[in-house]
Amino acid sequence: MINKDVVKKAVEEWLSQNEYFLVDVEMTPDGRIVIEIDHTDGVWIEDCAELSRFLQEKLGDELGDYELEVGSAGIGQPFKVIQQYRNHIGKEVEVLPLDGKKLQGILKEVSEDGKSFVVTVKEKQKQEGKKRPVMVEVDKTFAIKDVKYTKYVLTFK
Repeated sequence: MINKDVVKKAVEEWLSQNEYFLVDVEMTPDGRIVIEIDHTDGVWIEDCAELSRFLQEKLGDELGDYELEVGSAGIGQPFKVIQQYRNHIGKEVEVLPLDGKKLQGILKEVSEDGKSFVVTVKEKQKQEGKKRPVMVEVDKTFAIKDVKYTKYVLTFK
């Protein structure tokens, strides 16, 4: 019977020859192997099909009765790997920290070690000499381990 590490190794072999990166490999109880890949410029269906064919040739009988699904990481779904954060720098994201206070802002940067990121948000602040609070841009830094999720905000303008 095939295991997740064998599938992951085969996927990474294909990825090494392409500009994609692996987001997730999941083996479900109902007999499916679900592989999510991503790319800076998006994922093409032809490439998903090519990866699927590669895996069927590479793993052949090892796949047994498993159903193979290859697709892109869903837009609007929470980020699973640091490369997804890096691909969305300069774009609007939604962050839900462990404290439960959801916010939206522009993903400004990701630390080199991939353990934190900065989002620029707009918030009201009282300023000296002004009667009412004004909206200002503030950078907020989050440790990835302290966030329930971060996801791209799809906007239609």
